Amino acid sequence: MPQATGRADATRAVVFSPLEGAGRAELVEQRITDAIVAGVLRDGERLPSESELARSLGVAVVTAREALLALRDKGLVLTRRGRDGGSFVTHDRDASMRMIDARVRALSRIELRDLSLHYAAIAGMAAEVAADRASDDDLASLAEIDARADLSTAGGARRAVGRFQLEIAAVSQSPRLVHEELRLQAESGPLLWLCLREQAYRDRSRQARLDVIQAIREVAPERARRVTTEHIAAATEWLIDEKVRLESHENVSHAASDADERKE
Repeated sequence: MPQATGRADATRAVVFSPLEGAGRAELVEQRITDAIVAGVLRDGERLPSESELARSLGVAVVTAREALLALRDKGLVLTRRGRDGGSFVTHDRDASMRMIDARVRALSRIELRDLSLHYAAIAGMAAEVAADRASDDDLASLAEIDARADLSTAGGARRAVGRFQLEIAAVSQSPRLVHEELRLQAESGPLLWLCLREQAYRDRSRQARLDVIQAIREVAPERARRVTTEHIAAATEWLIDEKVRLESHENVSHAASDADERKE
């Protein structure tokens, strides 16, 4: 296996790496939003200053300022003044869950399976390549992410999955896979990993991580890919069942509301 790349935290490095193309405020906003939703930037975490953010992303200070303003309007960032001030990540979990449930109801089963298929293609390939390229330091980093995982809550378990998958992509040494993993986590992650609301699936998720780490340790690319895609497939089946449950509950609620209106 190759020597370690020496990165301290590849996933965070991706978040604050230069943007490709024109440095529009919308791109900065999307990059930070993706990182917050994916759990890379956590609730209460302090963001870089406007000038630091602009420098790391390769944009003008005014562009970074506009992006932070948009993030504040979305309720994802809170800015405080004073000596200990700055911009801090903040997220309303209850509002987020309602938004996610609404997204599940709005998407068709075909659309949900297509999201899963795309995500599995990226994550599975990253795991396969990582098994060929991982160093001992990479394995230690993956093991540490697993050891520090908080499985007591759905949010903690989802952050663990996100960090692990991003690190796998980073170990593959493909910047494109890392960026696509980050983007797909923001688009699909909050939906796909709804199953982590249940402790049984949190435990299954941890076992999948351990199996992937073992496959990488044994330089077994096909097994690393298979475990990853099977993990995603199981989460997708749970999500489809959850969509049916949400739609059934919605129909019952509508029927009850109609009955009340007829009584009046």
